[in-house]
Amino acid sequence: MTLVVAAGQAEAVAGDLPANVAAAARLTRQAGAEGVRLLVLPEAFLTGYAPRVFAGDLPSEDDHRGPSLDPLRQAAAATGVTVLAGTAVRRTQGARLALVRVRPDGSVDLPYDKQHLDAEEKTHFGVGDHGTSIRVDGIELGLSICYDGCFPEHARAVAADGAIGYLASAAYFAGGEHRRDLYYAARAVENGMYVVFSGLTGRCDDAEFCGGSAVYDPEGRPLARLGEEEGLAIATIDPALVVATRSRHTMLADVRPSLGVRHRA
Repeated sequence: MTLVVAAGQAEAVAGDLPANVAAAARLTRQAGAEGVRLLVLPEAFLTGYAPRVFAGDLPSEDDHRGPSLDPLRQAAAATGVTVLAGTAVRRTQGARLALVRVRPDGSVDLPYDKQHLDAEEKTHFGVGDHGTSIRVDGIELGLSICYDGCFPEHARAVAADGAIGYLASAAYFAGGEHRRDLYYAARAVENGMYVVFSGLTGRCDDAEFCGGSAVYDPEGRPLARLGEEEGLAIATIDPALVVATRSRHTMLADVRPSLGVRHRA
């Protein structure tokens, strides 16, 4: 069984949940028309990625499960697309950068909180305390948010736990293109797995984001990639290719539990 996936990108409006939900719904309908089964959208896409938003009154978990997401829920139901979208959320234990999952059956949950916070994020949010994988059409995929993907051990934990793909919802500032493209191709080739990278694009408040959404194959090659335009990078995940790649390049199986005591000679 294979899975058609899309990394979507568009501008987000700071603090305008209805506008961003409408954009997510629009991209979902586009994805459904292309036969996509899973759509990944950028970090903090639903709330906008902006310090003034993060410092303000964030929507709660219940808000995300309520009628404010109805347009996105309806788009997912109409197309059969599962959607993952980044958001800033007020949880009972404090503010988090999270992923919202909208299923075609209309259910909504927030299965993952970002585990590595960068720069000013540390002043607004707490860190997630667990990794998460999901299944779509029987295919297991691990979740990550932006800075998580800069840590090889984060993707390695996903792969070691049985996932064949790594879903990265991100927001890279303009000027970060080199690191963006290097990190996610590396996470793919290191683990012999697919990476679906969704990047915020355009302006959000005072910041400029560089997009670059892409799907990488298990050798780290881009199967589909966007520049800074709104749109979808669409590709097919094939579990058989992951098996074949990992049988040729056995880094995942050859990881040693310890390298022993280091000596300086």
